[in-house]
Amino acid sequence: MTRKIGKAASVLDYRELARRRLPPFLFEYIDGGSYAEVTLERNLADLAGTALRQRVLTDVSQLDLTTTLFGQKLGLPVALAPIGLAGMNARRGEVQAARAAEAAGIPFCLSTVSACPLDEVAAGVNAPFWFQLYMIRDRGFMRALLQKAKALGCSALIFTVDMPVPGSRYRDYHSGLAGAAGTVGAIRRLGQAMRHPRWAWDVGLLGRPHQLGNIAPVLGKNTGLEDFFAWMRTNFDPGVTWRDLDFIRDIWDGPLIIKGVLDSEDAQMAVRVGADGIVVSNHGGRQLDGVPSTARALPPIADAVDDRLTVLVDGGVRSGLDVVRMLALGAKGVLLGRAWVYALAAGGQAGVAHVLRLIEAEMRVAMALTGSRDIGAIGRHILVDDG
Repeated sequence: MTRKIGKAASVLDYRELARRRLPPFLFEYIDGGSYAEVTLERNLADLAGTALRQRVLTDVSQLDLTTTLFGQKLGLPVALAPIGLAGMNARRGEVQAARAAEAAGIPFCLSTVSACPLDEVAAGVNAPFWFQLYMIRDRGFMRALLQKAKALGCSALIFTVDMPVPGSRYRDYHSGLAGAAGTVGAIRRLGQAMRHPRWAWDVGLLGRPHQLGNIAPVLGKNTGLEDFFAWMRTNFDPGVTWRDLDFIRDIWDGPLIIKGVLDSEDAQMAVRVGADGIVVSNHGGRQLDGVPSTARALPPIADAVDDRLTVLVDGGVRSGLDVVRMLALGAKGVLLGRAWVYALAAGGQAGVAHVLRLIEAEMRVAMALTGSRDIGAIGRHILVDDG
């Protein structure tokens, strides 16, 4: 039985609201993982199973949740992670999310495969935002994207390295997002959209153009969803190596963050090549199924780099308690992924803003009851040692 929800009180409430509002092909895309979704479930279970050490009778009347990442002071130690197709979940969705992040004093990161292009997001906000890039075969196209991001004032670059080839996501085939080419697929998705009239009006009709804004110039007239997936399969570069970072550094002179690190040796290599940060990530369980959760991978990676670069993390974060857990496990900042996309789908900019307030309130409870007055005071000592 589907539970009734009034006003959302948690990220999981927003997930249910998003499920009701979105056509299945979009909800399954943001909610699902690869193969049997073992890693997706590990992300959630291992993080939820990380026990906090409650302490009492400590003066926690003044809590400071601010931090600084890559020279930018943040209101919270979180950022909105890059999400492909996010702008299809609400009308011009990436712009709405970027505005909510700006109001909260945290970074928003725009995906290469966003619905809204770089210049549209830049025109919609006053604060600089981050940009995410994949390694693409067409180096000229990559160069143009990087130069555009730099010219528009993007303050950090996230380079995603765990997608040399796209993972196989069964839910996308079941829902009709992938594998249903041409007229048949379009009709199937149209039928789903018509059964969700609020989305069909807000996004389907008023949210045009429906295209991947940053790659539209190379897609040309082939702007359907099946063309997008075909483009990913043929244009992501499986030959990428650490040496390719020289190409990026020749163009990009701002903070460079490598996303998709899950092994200590790779983290140490990121230090050696001069990265400013890494994101401990398994792509939300959407790439190689069966790999460790990020909560399990994070501590040895944080130990291996030992503050020689900034360690960020994502994966399975559904509450402010989860943010505190990740900080205690060794991260300096946390990327929110599905949490903000659920809220965007359910409530647009206001939904994202509300989720960020919920995250902050939950962090305050966790910090107060672990005796942590500020972000710097959060460490492994606030975790229960099960060993």
